[in-house]
Amino acid sequence: MEDFSWLSRTELLIGRESLVKLSKAHVLVIGLGGVGSFVAEFVCRNGVGTMTIVDGDTVDPTNRNRQLPALSTNHGVSKADIMAERLRAINPELQLHVIKTFINPEAVAEILSAHHYDYIVDAIDSVTPKITFLKEAYQRNMRIVSSMGAGGRMDPTQLKVVDISKTYNCNFAQQVRKNLKKEGIYKGIKAVFSTEEQLKESLILTDGSNYKKSAYGTMSYLPATFGAVCASVVIRDLIAD
Repeated sequence: MEDFSWLSRTELLIGRESLVKLSKAHVLVIGLGGVGSFVAEFVCRNGVGTMTIVDGDTVDPTNRNRQLPALSTNHGVSKADIMAERLRAINPELQLHVIKTFINPEAVAEILSAHHYDYIVDAIDSVTPKITFLKEAYQRNMRIVSSMGAGGRMDPTQLKVVDISKTYNCNFAQQVRKNLKKEGIYKGIKAVFSTEEQLKESLILTDGSNYKKSAYGTMSYLPATFGAVCASVVIRDLIAD
């Protein structure tokens, strides 16, 4: 019989039956940066029994202001490996699948076909890989929550959960909607976004690596809040089944 004693405070809130549901669920988290790393942590700490985490990147010094795995002592180390060690330390009984790869069409098809997922979290921060992933997941009728842009903002109280078609004040979401429409997808994807106007002055151009041509300035707590909201969508939907 599974030991739920470490989840006693969670059980007080949602009950034993919901804990059992979560222990039988499999959640996929794509992207382990500022948003996805916190998603993975919060999902794990709610007792989800099986997780798959995906990220091909390593820790960079500029990650340290907002990403859970990033420390001054682990620059160049795989984010997936760092998070895997952390998640297993939180819950040694966790069934964890670790995939260290960047997102491309071949990888997406392989990842989505590897297991049955009860919920998927898209925390990809580059438009082209994000569209590739969302299109494939949508066509497979998978349950998914997608994070929009956390950069260029400072107010964590302005986050909302809506259908992708109802997002606004977010350049990243606008690009995602535009590209999804080219694929014939207009709605049907749950999105977490901020209604706050982005601070345009914080935008910088990048070298284009990992499909990113630009980036906004970020605060430590904004991506984490996005991660918390995404995780809450997953947990609340799973226990409502």
